[in-house]
Amino acid sequence: MKSSVIIFPGSNCDRDAAVALQAATGTAAQMVWHGDSTVPDSDIIVLPGGFSFGDYLRCGAMAAHSPIMRDVVAKAKAGVPILGICNGFQMLTETGLLPGILMRNASLNFICRDLHLKVENTNTPFTSQYSQGQIIRIPVAHHDGNFFADQETLAQLEEEGRVAFRYCDKAGTVSAAANPNGSCNNIAGIADDSGKILGLMPHPERLNDPSLGGSDGSIMFRSIAQALAA
Repeated sequence: MKSSVIIFPGSNCDRDAAVALQAATGTAAQMVWHGDSTVPDSDIIVLPGGFSFGDYLRCGAMAAHSPIMRDVVAKAKAGVPILGICNGFQMLTETGLLPGILMRNASLNFICRDLHLKVENTNTPFTSQYSQGQIIRIPVAHHDGNFFADQETLAQLEEEGRVAFRYCDKAGTVSAAANPNGSCNNIAGIADDSGKILGLMPHPERLNDPSLGGSDGSIMFRSIAQALAA
């Protein structure tokens, strides 16, 4: 299985994503510079977390116009699975590969801590090894993770089952109290209509091994490995 991780100036989780991919697939990920014009032949492309271009304009906005992103978008439209984590999720919305936007957290504060998520959709290459309704613990680290979309878009996401993860408490209760950033409908991650593009704000690569304090994130990378090996 060939995987590629795109590196942007300011990325801080590109290597973490590569380590997680290699642990799951047994093959080293290809590290691709944002200034390149094409992504090597890949079975999956990962847009990692970090602070691309320092988030100085609007998170993910500058990265969305990097030369490599033209080929990422083309490959996504051709059916190559794309995973966008945190800043990568922001890039997916900025390129139009996913709907909605990521705004400043409602608290206006940077949030960096472990949170609980409810798995809402297991019918994607990224979530197939989770159980429907499973409660997992995954870290977040963002200042602009407040997912917003208009009511029509939100209704479509809900009706089509495209909400992949939702913020909840340890018992699985989805509530305002369990919403760290003000995201509409407690949304932590969404998929496109094919299920082959997934964006999420939490960082599964940061809890990919028990030595990191947990391994709930490793299930996502095992899902990817199994889906692409089929």
